[in-house]
Amino acid sequence: MSDLTRRQAVKLGIGSLAALGTSHAKPAPATRSFLTSAADFEDVSRGNPKPHTLTGDALVRAGLTPETWKLEIQADEATNAIVTQKAQIGKAVTLDYPALLELGKKHRVMFLKAMQCLNIATPLGQGLWEGVPLRDVLRLCGDMTNVRRIYFWGFHNEDPKQRFQSSLSYTQVMETAPGELPVFLAYKLNGEPISLERGGPVRMVVPWAHGFKSIKWLQQIRLTNDYQTNDTYAEKNNDPESHLKTAAYLDDVAVSGKDARVSGLAISGLSGLSHVETWLRPAGPELADNDPAWAAAEWKRSELDQPPDWRSVLPAGVSPRDILGFDRSSGKPLSWPLRYSMVGFSTTLSGLRPGKYEVRARTVDLNGFAQPEPRSIQKSGKNGIQVRRFEVK
Repeated sequence: MSDLTRRQAVKLGIGSLAALGTSHAKPAPATRSFLTSAADFEDVSRGNPKPHTLTGDALVRAGLTPETWKLEIQADEATNAIVTQKAQIGKAVTLDYPALLELGKKHRVMFLKAMQCLNIATPLGQGLWEGVPLRDVLRLCGDMTNVRRIYFWGFHNEDPKQRFQSSLSYTQVMETAPGELPVFLAYKLNGEPISLERGGPVRMVVPWAHGFKSIKWLQQIRLTNDYQTNDTYAEKNNDPESHLKTAAYLDDVAVSGKDARVSGLAISGLSGLSHVETWLRPAGPELADNDPAWAAAEWKRSELDQPPDWRSVLPAGVSPRDILGFDRSSGKPLSWPLRYSMVGFSTTLSGLRPGKYEVRARTVDLNGFAQPEPRSIQKSGKNGIQVRRFEVK
């Protein structure tokens, strides 16, 4: 189950797994921060102009200030060959920013989540997100009939062709499984109001999903009887129901004498994270996807970072006991790594002879599948095995 086959590589839609990650290596920071500051998240915003570049009156007209932000929740009354019975709700709701914060006094949730784009082979960042579960917001609409799916989108600009939207099933939103994290409307990141660049004043956060589900600049929700997904990403040949993948991402290798320090980040996706493994071999030509070396590879476990001192990580006034995924009595994580979060990993390769080397890293999930299995399909989440090359002199 852990051997990489050509079939898996072809599913990834790339020429060679061995070649992934060689041109965008990032050095390991001297001290890796568990939380990514809002300013340091990688930006993959859409739109022209991008909403976070608006200023002055344009920002006010767009409703992207706390004073002007509003969320409109309505039933989708459209009918077609598929939808013969309209969705109905007790009442349409317009929610402003103060009203959302008021809901937060009763229903607030917080949890740690990594953001990752489906089509980018590097994590975007990790934060402590705070807000109100979407289910509690939708209850403001009263009784619902013929609602099977929930569509939502945010402001992008005044061109309707550039609207970016996503959707979830009614069940996913309203019936959170025990131990699962709810979909929610976020208004804080790392203890501060969400910045415009990060999708504020309010954005959707879908814990188990790639970033395209966590719509920025949220302003519209439609409750519909249409069972089809209408995610903008689906129109670009992506899997709109893909979940966050368990995967390893390598830093540059730090060489000191005959030792090489290999480090990186691993995301614990929907299938969880058991451990990270690395494979060291002499550098050579690009490794073909069907090269027998894959089957004969000697993968060795790396060490995962231990939980940090939460007092030094979390914003002032925030206790781990208040964060989903932590035990309310002890304040300790219910699992490690935390679900849908990133954790650092490292290993030291000692006593290396002079020469050129290449090292690869992969995750193994809680089902025993080694990256990129079991769904090695690029359009359900980029999940290739990265390689870093280095020299010992």
